[in-house]
Amino acid sequence: MIRTLIFSVLVLGAVGFLHSQEPQADLTDYPAVADAINETMRAHHYNPAELDSVDYGRIEAAVSTLAKSVTSDDEFVTGFNNTWKEGPFSHVKLQRAKQSADEMAAYLDSLRIGGGGAVLTWAGGTAILTVNTMMGADTIEEIDAAYVAITDRAADTLIIDLRENGGGTFAVRPLVEHLLSDTVDAGSFVSQRWNAAHSRPPDRTELEAVAPWQGWSIRSFWSNVQDAEITRISFEPAEPVYSGPVYVLTSKRTASAAELTVDALKGSGRAIVIGEQTAGKMLSEKIYDVLGGFHLSLPIADYFSAHIGRIEGVGIAPNIATDAADALSTALGQ
Repeated sequence: MIRTLIFSVLVLGAVGFLHSQEPQADLTDYPAVADAINETMRAHHYNPAELDSVDYGRIEAAVSTLAKSVTSDDEFVTGFNNTWKEGPFSHVKLQRAKQSADEMAAYLDSLRIGGGGAVLTWAGGTAILTVNTMMGADTIEEIDAAYVAITDRAADTLIIDLRENGGGTFAVRPLVEHLLSDTVDAGSFVSQRWNAAHSRPPDRTELEAVAPWQGWSIRSFWSNVQDAEITRISFEPAEPVYSGPVYVLTSKRTASAAELTVDALKGSGRAIVIGEQTAGKMLSEKIYDVLGGFHLSLPIADYFSAHIGRIEGVGIAPNIATDAADALSTALGQ
């Protein structure tokens, strides 16, 4: 079946290599850049009310102080991103731009990471599918091919290893849908438009009143999720379907789109999760051009699971808690 790209929760590290890392000396007006960053954040953040918090004010002040002391783009970018490691929400990053944000989106829509996004190995009759990223058309191809092999060999059990998966975009849908026999509502992204009119997440009736999102590209998602109050995410079965037992391995590094996978499979009862509480970094971000030749990634939509509610700042608890290093051996022992 034709897969649909379900969201644009981009892994910040996964797109970092797309920007030049060459050091340079600059005469940029960094205080003006800091002001432009704050204006962009307030204009597009999924809930501007969150920017009136003490925590955001602390970050804003720290960036302002940084801007008055740095003398190069490298210093400013590094200082900004280190500051935001302690920020009140995830999916904020600054990088030097080598092309426009729209050109970056076009690139991401066709991105191939070069292989290795998903790797299938075997332990006897147990298939172990290690998915390292949700980015890349070739990762989708590797997942599809893995499910063909898993079903052809009639695997006794499937273990999906997401312990090093920080998220991404495209690959979530096939990873989930080859395991389903029925449609599963995963949850919803809510935009600034929703938060301007509500102080709560959508309820089930409101969610079901919205047709599941059927877009294909990152650029279309960025447009759709900001135009709509609610963007409903659901999964449908995809052939071939693997119907055997499934375990999903998690760690504190399992984040963003990988958390959507974990939640959808755990919440639907399709998988048992083994490992650590996930990172709790589950928002949808977009890249913006800002003054000074920079790209600012910021969150444009919050996500609410149909099963457990908000994931950002909370994470997903495993069914069987164990150190991440022991999760595979624990799964193999089930």
